[in-house]
Amino acid sequence: MRAAVVNTFGGPEAVEVVETERPEPGPSQVRIKVAAAALNPVDAGVRAGFFGGAGKRIGLGWDVAGTVAAAGLATAWSVGDEVVALDPGIVRPLGSHAEYVVVEADAVATAPATVDAVHAATLPLNGLTAAQALDLLELTPGQSLLVTGAAGAVGGFAVQLAAHRGISVTALAREADEELVRSLGAAHFTAGAVGAGSHDAVLDAAVLGEPALEWVRDGGGYVGVRPGGEPVPVRGVRTASVAVTADGARLAELAGLVDEGVLTLRVAETFALDDAAKAHARLAVGGVRGRLVLIP
Repeated sequence: MRAAVVNTFGGPEAVEVVETERPEPGPSQVRIKVAAAALNPVDAGVRAGFFGGAGKRIGLGWDVAGTVAAAGLATAWSVGDEVVALDPGIVRPLGSHAEYVVVEADAVATAPATVDAVHAATLPLNGLTAAQALDLLELTPGQSLLVTGAAGAVGGFAVQLAAHRGISVTALAREADEELVRSLGAAHFTAGAVGAGSHDAVLDAAVLGEPALEWVRDGGGYVGVRPGGEPVPVRGVRTASVAVTADGARLAELAGLVDEGVLTLRVAETFALDDAAKAHARLAVGGVRGRLVLIP
């Protein structure tokens, strides 16, 4: 099969599409024939060597939508099931940017029925990150949440999920994105002016760090999306960061919310797998609203 990998770290030109052996699933795993796989900033970080692994072949890709092609005896999945999954990992020989990927069976969920595979592939990583970040904040209906980077992939899901839970959401984004984030459910919008201590919590999808703590009330909560990168607590504000984990049951819930119209899946552009380096180059330019998606 073909797969996108890096053998040496660098810019988009470091991405290679190679021929490699098709992976075999173990007893508790499934092999998915990839229909679509999203490209995320973490892939650019892996490509550039931010996470180590020098001297190794490293596969790319965490998101996948496709069809079960083989299933281990200890799984409940069947060949032909249309699924989505999160395949997390920083330094491993293969990722989801390939024609086939093997994942743990409990990381898999039935794909949303109301969207195509290209859109479904944008859900797992960013949807689970937003959901698990909100879990850490433990907000209740009526409380207030500021989402930074609200027009991005994680931020957009966070706005929709929080609003669905009855939380009053303020979106921090560029002025040009006001209409977008309001359409996602933000009750309030700001392009920069935020009152000190004005919110019960901040979900910091823009990775602003310490400055964002000023906007949280005493005893409130802060969650960032860079694992281990949360600021030191002040004024009794709880700080944490989300390290996303695969969770098929939770992913199934998110897929259900897609079918209910609660979650919006945004695709910016598609690329053939053979053009993976071009997709990385587009990501590097920035300003993407929605995800770039690779199609084998």
